[in-house]
Amino acid sequence: MDKLYFGTGGVPISSPDKSTVGGIEHIAKIKLGAMEIEFVQGVKMGEGGARVVADVGRRLDVKLSAHAPYYINLNAREPDKIKASQSRLLQAAHIGWICGAQTVVFHAGFYMGDSPEQTYKTIKRNLEEVVSQLRRKGNKIWVRPEVTGKGTQFGTIEEVLNLSAELDGVAPAIDFAHWHARTDKCNSYDEFIGVLKQVEQRLGKGALDDMHFHVSGIRFSSKGEIGHLNLKDADLNYRELLRALKDYKIKGLVICESPNLEEDALLMQETYESL
Repeated sequence: MDKLYFGTGGVPISSPDKSTVGGIEHIAKIKLGAMEIEFVQGVKMGEGGARVVADVGRRLDVKLSAHAPYYINLNAREPDKIKASQSRLLQAAHIGWICGAQTVVFHAGFYMGDSPEQTYKTIKRNLEEVVSQLRRKGNKIWVRPEVTGKGTQFGTIEEVLNLSAELDGVAPAIDFAHWHARTDKCNSYDEFIGVLKQVEQRLGKGALDDMHFHVSGIRFSSKGEIGHLNLKDADLNYRELLRALKDYKIKGLVICESPNLEEDALLMQETYESL
């Protein structure tokens, strides 16, 4: 990536056309730079439609990523649920790649009462099978496990970075709102810089040139994430986060998941450019 691009998780709310193509066109119109295609309820786009999406994204220079279905658990007890989870991730990666997305984000799974160490081994093994299948088919999309917002979910910063370091084709999706909710920390300039330094130390400086972030306000309890909020209704110190990203010369995508989507995406973009 040549810079940091800001965009929305899904079609902007103000888009008159709620299709993916309509969303990309509206992103360009309001002068944002990116959109995450949300396959979270299932991949309902065919290859033909995906090619149209790719053409529009290229023409308007809107950077695209994709989010795989929520119904993925690579640490499920039942083998058929593992296979179904792998299939959902593969399908999102397949259609996302045809769309021109460089990244597919997913929630890797749950601990299910297993130790973090055992869960890591299981998820790593099952994820490695997915990435191997993609590479055999010539699909070079980055597969990005997401930092998650609850202690029951696999997806600490360390777990996500370790998978990224140990598996080719895997990179982190860092959700700062989730991590703030999960730890009740990571809400200051120094803490944000600390996360970026962790990435650099584990994956090398090159990783900082193609990062994928989710940012929103967030409501949480002692058990972690409860729900997303607009930035102005939440305590996430987004200005200091953006300052850290700018000072560390981070490149990639910042995808807004606030309920007001493009409003907060534009707020972050304008704030970032003013720093």
